[in-house]
Amino acid sequence: MEVEFRKCEAEDIEKLLRISRETFIDAFEKDNDPEDFKNYIDFAFDKAKIKSELENPHTSFYFSFLNEILVGYLKLNENDAQTDIMTTDALELERIYIIKEFQGRKIGQKLLQQAMKIGAERNKGYLWLGVWEKNVNAIRFYQKHGFVKFGTHPYYIGKDKQTDWLMRYDLSNFK
Repeated sequence: MEVEFRKCEAEDIEKLLRISRETFIDAFEKDNDPEDFKNYIDFAFDKAKIKSELENPHTSFYFSFLNEILVGYLKLNENDAQTDIMTTDALELERIYIIKEFQGRKIGQKLLQQAMKIGAERNKGYLWLGVWEKNVNAIRFYQKHGFVKFGTHPYYIGKDKQTDWLMRYDLSNFK
């Protein structure tokens, strides 16, 4: 199975919005208050917001394709685009999402390896992320790939204050 990656460009905005909304809704809608969730989706995946993120030189989106079909994406932040840790030594993996029907095919693992590769190529010391404490499958996935918990932070879905685990991976371990 050959997974291909391509950095998103400005002309990809509609595809990026569609896959962002679809994957986030599939993953989390059932676990959240409908009104809070709708407000969050409208804010987080607003076209102007995503456009400004695409234009930010410290934020990168990468599509993943399987047999030329768009199956997922990842979002990376560095420097002042990071959501919490503002150090030049780190790369934040803010999003890694796979379309539901393509989950279970190790595409997430390929996306994670791509993020690690990019972090190593940019001479970062570590890759970090926030993952919802109730998303046990994702936590297990990251732990399996060498991430360790180093803290927590609040994450809001509308007015609902949730807790994310902060996890990191030492890029000196990346081969």
